[in-house]
Amino acid sequence: MDLTWSVTTPVTSLKRFLAQQGVSHRVFNDLKRQGIIRVNGQVETPAVALHVGDQVMVSLPAETADPAVAVSSEPITVLFQNRDWLVIDKPAGLNVVPGPANRTDTLVNRIKGYLIAEGAENQVPHIVTRLDRFTSGLVWVARHRLANSLASQLQAQHAVQKRYLAVVSGQLPADHGLIDQPLASDPTGYNQMVSPAGKPAKTEYWVQQRFPQATVVKVQLHTGRTHQIRAHFAWLGYPLIGDALYDGPEVAGMQRQALHAASLQFTDPFGGQERHFTSPVPTDWQQLVTKLEQTTGGQQA
Repeated sequence: MDLTWSVTTPVTSLKRFLAQQGVSHRVFNDLKRQGIIRVNGQVETPAVALHVGDQVMVSLPAETADPAVAVSSEPITVLFQNRDWLVIDKPAGLNVVPGPANRTDTLVNRIKGYLIAEGAENQVPHIVTRLDRFTSGLVWVARHRLANSLASQLQAQHAVQKRYLAVVSGQLPADHGLIDQPLASDPTGYNQMVSPAGKPAKTEYWVQQRFPQATVVKVQLHTGRTHQIRAHFAWLGYPLIGDALYDGPEVAGMQRQALHAASLQFTDPFGGQERHFTSPVPTDWQQLVTKLEQTTGGQQA
């Protein structure tokens, strides 16, 4: 894969210039070992001096499929794809990455099958935004090392807006709130817990609709901790409907956590375009809200 940039300001080294374009130290080392660097059309070494107006092109080696990762031919719902990204609408119940419980039919296995079927140059999917197995909605995937590096930088800069929808148990009293509590792994279980020894975590929410036994909220993550939304609302005393791990009650037949990754927005580092993606809530979510409306009526926030 070839990528080209123009040198517009004085730089001290090729490595520094490429770092400014998002080429991480790891990708730069890959370039030195396997890639090709051209300046103004001529093959050069990383030691070449650059000048304003130079054209720099790098040829990244293809990422061939990992033979240890099984191929699944099960379908995926692709909402967007280009040279750099895939955005996928994941159903609830599907693991994102292979693990002890499932090594053959996770989202990664399905993406591998999809990439092989279309003859993609790069066949190693890099998961940027990971979801729990029973959370539905948008998953952002980088299609090559450089895209993954740039996406990681965007997240570190808090330049990626991820919004979720959740149905929590009980009636949240405030229409808007910010849960700012550190999270750590519970040493006695698989859950996360609020702890002074944990990592900083911030979850902002806006109430969308209230029912006597549940509240629909829109949620924005300001950090990306494991189980962040689930753990924060459980700590607040309003665990998600259907979330057995955090003692969330089953309501109207909802047996998985009522959590959906509804929207994703970022500025594409490759072309500067504003990327905005949305995912409609799935059938089980619609059925839950419909039953809540039928049995109790709903009050808009």
